[in-house]
Amino acid sequence: MRIRCGYEISYDVRQPSPLILMLNIHPDRNADLLGPDEVSFDRPVDRTDYRDMFGNRCLRVFAEPGPLLIMNDFVVSDTGLPDDYAPDAEQHAVEHLPPEALVYLLGSRYCETDKMSDLAWSLFGNARKGWPLVQAIVDYAHDRVTFGYQYARSTKTAFEAHQERQGVCRDFAHLGVTLCRCMNVPARYATGYLGDIGVPPVDDPMDFSAWFEVFLGGRWYTFDARHNKPRIGRVVMARGRDATDVAIVTSFGDCSLSGFKVVTDEVPG
Repeated sequence: MRIRCGYEISYDVRQPSPLILMLNIHPDRNADLLGPDEVSFDRPVDRTDYRDMFGNRCLRVFAEPGPLLIMNDFVVSDTGLPDDYAPDAEQHAVEHLPPEALVYLLGSRYCETDKMSDLAWSLFGNARKGWPLVQAIVDYAHDRVTFGYQYARSTKTAFEAHQERQGVCRDFAHLGVTLCRCMNVPARYATGYLGDIGVPPVDDPMDFSAWFEVFLGGRWYTFDARHNKPRIGRVVMARGRDATDVAIVTSFGDCSLSGFKVVTDEVPG
């Protein structure tokens, strides 16, 4: 299948501002591109591409004051298969984990393992390790938190989402990541495109989505605590410890979001 992805994001830049953009798909999906995946602007800006410590594609921009429109529109090929399901995937003992997975056991800005460890062990200490443990965590987060765009707050942590029992997709992901790390399962935050493909469409405006990945059986698997079922057409943009590492735009100046539109649709044929 083919999926059209893209966005139009507008900013009001009030002073000369450096920006870091994370708006390309992840290099893991480059081979699936059916055309260029290039961020464009409605006026000239200084720009430099680089890869961050997690392997994400990033763009450094310097924007002069004034309105700024950031755009992209591309098509990517996809298998059309749902997220992998591996109920027998085993959990690694910490001492046997590859070194690159260890950072995903640690607490981070939005994932306070220190605050949630006792709760996690009281809830999941008797669960069978591996896939069943992670699925129990996903079930808990899915049932614990009520989704609603009105519940979005950029500073909300996993602990706060758990206490408030409300949030958006990033809060579901942060809670799942945190509880998995508490139970010695490496977990990383992921963001990207997830359209209404293979499911009944909803009336809410399209947005980027967040989910998480865990390391089991020698590889990473996708889990989604908000939807809690395998989905079709996921296109990852970036991965990191939590939302801090994969913000679509990080500004170092006086600028504010003034418009936001995301497209994720299956292309016929």
